[in-house]
Amino acid sequence: MTTVTTNFINEVWQTAECLYSEEQVENIIDVMGKQVTERLKDSNPIVISVMNGGMIFTGKLMLRMQFPLELSYIHASRYNNQTTGSDLQWKYKQLQNVEGRTVLIVDDILDEGKTLAALIEYFKQEGASKVYSAVLVNKKHDRKAAPVSTADFIGLETEDKYLFGYGLDYKGYLRNANGIYAILNKYI
Repeated sequence: MTTVTTNFINEVWQTAECLYSEEQVENIIDVMGKQVTERLKDSNPIVISVMNGGMIFTGKLMLRMQFPLELSYIHASRYNNQTTGSDLQWKYKQLQNVEGRTVLIVDDILDEGKTLAALIEYFKQEGASKVYSAVLVNKKHDRKAAPVSTADFIGLETEDKYLFGYGLDYKGYLRNANGIYAILNKYI
């Protein structure tokens, strides 16, 4: 196992392939903001950011949603700064009452969909009247979890590569990269 140092993280970043520039990502968030606004503007939604990955995307998307909404967050992870997922670990469940409300779950990526499926089920059990999902990136592959194979709002699609940037991390780092990057296979 490689020790994670700043030199190592810089090497990963410098050798990564930029799939989407900052300008491209910002443009797609503009489009998504319009789509979400059109669909949810009259629903008084609670927007739930999935920590930590959804934090940047949620903030940027919310600025494009110019209608009344409430914000909360939930912290559930399958990765825990690793490069492969395991069982879902609940770190924080939001305390806001969602009964009878529309919920919009905002996350950085839809990979296999296990986390998103668990979150949708959780909010339905908590009494949400409708649950929508928005992801910045959807990975195209055949390992999606049933019943969640897609999100209601999708920004970008990528091949099945390990990604970082705009909230997506590599071993807990690089969430702050101003684009969507794919790392070299030797770092996975």
